[in-house]
Amino acid sequence: MQPLAVMSLAVAILSGTLAFECWAGQEVVVGAQVPASQRISVDRIDHSPWNVLLHKYVDARGYVDYRRWKESAADQKLLDDYLGHLSTASLEGDAAPAGRLAFWINAYNAVTVKGILREYPTTTIRNHTAKIFGYNIWKDLRLLVADRSYSLDAMEHEVLRKMGEPRIHFAIVCASIGCPRLLNEAYAAERLDQQLTANAQAFFADATKFRADGRTATIQVSSILKWFAGDFGEDTATQLRTIAPYLPVDAQPLARSGTSRVIYLDYDWGLNDQAKPPAAGKR
Repeated sequence: MQPLAVMSLAVAILSGTLAFECWAGQEVVVGAQVPASQRISVDRIDHSPWNVLLHKYVDARGYVDYRRWKESAADQKLLDDYLGHLSTASLEGDAAPAGRLAFWINAYNAVTVKGILREYPTTTIRNHTAKIFGYNIWKDLRLLVADRSYSLDAMEHEVLRKMGEPRIHFAIVCASIGCPRLLNEAYAAERLDQQLTANAQAFFADATKFRADGRTATIQVSSILKWFAGDFGEDTATQLRTIAPYLPVDAQPLARSGTSRVIYLDYDWGLNDQAKPPAAGKR
C-alpha cells in the first residue's frame, strides 16, 4: 500500500467514515430463501442426506476425508441440497425441544464442513478467521433459515447455548483435533440423549482431552471447559460434578469430591483431516 493510501486509511478510521465492508469479510450465504408459506416444522426436517455423507466421509475418530469429499461434485451438491433443505425449517410453532436441538447441531456441523470444503486444502480453521480485515468463517459464513442468516457464532452462542444443554460442547465441531469427534451419523431427535451421552463419554475417554490423577487430586481437562465454564455450573466444583457422569468410572469420585485441582489442556487447532496423522495438528 502506498504511503498516501495508508494516510487516507488512517484518517478514515479516525474520522469514523471508513466503510464497514473494509473491516468485515465478504459474507458467504448458504442455503436458500424460502417463503414462509413453504416452510415446514423443524420436526419434519430430513437429516438423512447428512447422515449418508457422514457415514461416507467421517471415520470413528471423527476425522473427515476432506480430499475425497472435495473431489466429488455429486456429494458436494448433496451437501448443498441438504443445506437448502435446512432453510425450509420454520422456527415458529411447537416443535419438540429435542428436534430443535438436533436441527441446530446438525446445521452447525454441516455448515462448518461446507466452510472447510470451500477452503480445502487447508491445515486449520484458524487460517480463515480474520480478526479485522477479511473473511472470518465463524462470522461471515451464514445459513439462511426463516427470515435470517445465521453465522456459526450465532448458531452457537445465540441459539444452541441458550437451550441449556451443556453436552452441545461435545457435539458441535469446529473442524479441529481439539474439538469433540464429529459423529459419523446425523443427530436425531428420537436418539438425541443417547447420542449426546455417547459423544461426551468418547470425549472424556480421549487422553488428549481428559486426564485424572488420584494421587495428586488433579484433573486435566480440555480448554472447552474453561471457555464455556458457565454452561457447566457457577463454580469449578459444580462444573466437575456436571461432567462426572460422562467421565471414565475411576475418575468420577475425584470429579465429585469438590477438592480437585484443575489444569486446562492445550487446544489443538489442527484440522481433523484423515489425510494426516493426528499428531500433526498445531497446538
